[in-house]
Amino acid sequence: MLQNYLPILVFVAVGLAMGVVMIALGFVLGTRRPDSEKLSPYECGFEAFEDARMKFDVRFYLVAILFIIFDLEIAFLFPWAVVLDRIGGVGLVAMTIFLGILVIGFVYEWKKGALEWE
Repeated sequence: MLQNYLPILVFVAVGLAMGVVMIALGFVLGTRRPDSEKLSPYECGFEAFEDARMKFDVRFYLVAILFIIFDLEIAFLFPWAVVLDRIGGVGLVAMTIFLGILVIGFVYEWKKGALEWE
């Protein structure tokens, strides 16, 4: 029974060994030229050592929401493309309506200036 698990154990051991070797090579062969910019903390476009209760610009949240919306669009396109030959014209019309609604939303956001970054 344990002989069945030997290939899995070998696979895990080889994967761990390769991971350790790659990380070690990065530490050994990597160049170390830190400067003040590289060592400075950076988060969300603001200096890290300011007031923790300062207000964030709404544009950060807007970009995140737009990314999620259009990322979901792509996530729905892949399964639809795989089964398009089985769902036929009804699936094509449904996806056309779905993409049309998303394009209308995209054009609306574009016209409102939500994609402009100052």
